Amino acid sequence: MGKSQNQRIEIIFPNGIELYVKRDDLLHPVISGNKFRKLKYNLQQAKFLGHTKLLTFGGAFSNHIVAVAGAGLSLGFETFGVIRGEELIDKINENPSLKCAQQNGMKFHFVDRTTYRDKSDKKFMESLHDLYGDFYLIPEGGTNELAVKGCEEILTATDKSTFDYVCTAVGTGGTIAGIINSSTEKQQIIGFSSLKGDFLSDVIRNFVQKENWNVNCDYHFGGYGKMTDELIGFLNAFYKQTNVPLDPVYTGKMMYGILDLIQKDYFPPKSKILAIHTGGLQGISGMNDLLRKKNKETINYND
Repeated sequence: MGKSQNQRIEIIFPNGIELYVKRDDLLHPVISGNKFRKLKYNLQQAKFLGHTKLLTFGGAFSNHIVAVAGAGLSLGFETFGVIRGEELIDKINENPSLKCAQQNGMKFHFVDRTTYRDKSDKKFMESLHDLYGDFYLIPEGGTNELAVKGCEEILTATDKSTFDYVCTAVGTGGTIAGIINSSTEKQQIIGFSSLKGDFLSDVIRNFVQKENWNVNCDYHFGGYGKMTDELIGFLNAFYKQTNVPLDPVYTGKMMYGILDLIQKDYFPPKSKILAIHTGGLQGISGMNDLLRKKNKETINYND
């Protein structure tokens, strides 16, 4: 296992503002970032209950699917992934994320998008139990109470006493909920939504009691998994300037938002900001394949 560390972004910002990145992407080569945090107590619970199988859900480039497969291989669980999109069944070897998960032992169950939307349907869940027997269910994206508990460990005591603002990307809400729960009253927590729509706040409220947070929905770049030429250009330029790789689904959009808000004087002078790097870099290879097919600029961290 690697070690997370806070890396200062060596950019001169206006008004004496300082920006650091918590490099949780360095925690583990496969189970990196918030996935490591979210799975920690879920895997302990699965072991405690005597389960030998894990089942979860995800899309074509899911960090969560890759992480569950890697964790299962490491800890001796059989793993099963319910994958959104029947068209992917013959394209596993063309998809770096699914290929990695399969190499780590995961077996796939591909379903159409309508079925996937109704994945919590009782009859569908019964059909999965008929197919795979007894299993420990981990929700899509990994968010549940045990995941939130794991994410409460992201902030250290030093982080709580040092930083005025803590920023994180938001997908299913578990990561930011954990950060909110462990934050101090003097800190402000900002989530940057990678999805269209302002519904995540209601999800987050299921796990938190504090009010020192908000979700910014202005930097989703078209919605979940959507990319623009501007975003790709930003990722490449930011890496050249800082040597910090970001992903286009979550952390890239968050960082774009943070820098934009700094330029717009959103943060008070001399604010200290901590941005959480939640990993997700494994999905870049697949995203680049899509960009090449469209003759677009790719994400290049090899220079």
